[in-house]
Amino acid sequence: MIRGILFDKDGTLFDFQATWAGVIDLLLDELAPEPHIRARMAADAGFDPATRRFMPGSPIVAGATAETAAIWARHRPDLGAQHIERMANAAGLAVARRPGGLVPAVPDLPGLLDSLLARGLALGVATHDAEEGARVQLTTAGALDRFGFISGYDSGHALKPDPAMLLAFARQAGIPPAGVIMVGDSRHDLEMVAPAGAALAVGVLTGPATAADLAPHADHILPSIGDLPNLLDSLG
Repeated sequence: MIRGILFDKDGTLFDFQATWAGVIDLLLDELAPEPHIRARMAADAGFDPATRRFMPGSPIVAGATAETAAIWARHRPDLGAQHIERMANAAGLAVARRPGGLVPAVPDLPGLLDSLLARGLALGVATHDAEEGARVQLTTAGALDRFGFISGYDSGHALKPDPAMLLAFARQAGIPPAGVIMVGDSRHDLEMVAPAGAALAVGVLTGPATAADLAPHADHILPSIGDLPNLLDSLG
């Protein structure tokens, strides 16, 4: 019996490419005014400035902010990884607060979440963004109060695909892991399911990964979270 849904954030609740391209633009403006350094830092982030798209293997897609900061610190040793991490978190907050900076994966995100809550489901978020950034984004989208659990890379749980975030969500919601669906746009999200003993791994195509990328790790693949109600109906 499905009793809860744990969502990844970027690429799942929010369109990854549309939201994070703005964050990277802002960061590279601050970190890499020289074109040759900017190009190398963009490449290290798995970001193509010409198309303004992230590649599926981008560390920003699957890694935590601190991990990307450590990679970029090789180009800016004068700043160091911790300072770059703080800059990255600040850039994420700035974009979240801009009009149009956030692009939800569905037109009415609060409405979709309300429909899931009406089914008696507990809802949570597990992200490799900072917890504060996640809360600001969800507040901006009018959706924060729909979630009883929000975990970021800095919330004290291990990073995905370790199942710690999923297990913490189940404990807080008072439900067994076997009653939890994990929904995400990357293999790291979906790989949490088996070790946690969770119910289903559901991939969505609102991030950089393709259906072929997700298929080996997913029980179901949906165009977006907007298709979750139909999936739940089909499960009975």
